Amino acid sequence: MRQVLKSPILTEKSSLLADKGQYVFEVIPSANKIEIRKAVEERYNVGVTSVRTITVKPKHKVQLTRRGYVAGKTARGKKAIVSLKPGQKIDIVGELPTEE
Repeated sequence: MRQVLKSPILTEKSSLLADKGQYVFEVIPSANKIEIRKAVEERYNVGVTSVRTITVKPKHKVQLTRRGYVAGKTARGKKAIVSLKPGQKIDIVGELPTEE
């Protein structure tokens, strides 16, 4: 089986969604909702109720240098918002070390 999940996305918005039982992951662009559901269920041993996907379009970037005008694009990507069954959680961050 191919690696569908790249990494969890840790932002302010994703932490607010985690309180509601929804988690955000960066996935490979060719992944579909069924593959994402199976990958999350296998990796974290939880039940998934729904998967929403978002295609992130590349942004055009321009840089003026001494050699002239350089144009390019950022990488395209895909995000998935996964909703879990009530009462289930994923510990994405893990236990943070404490200073004693």
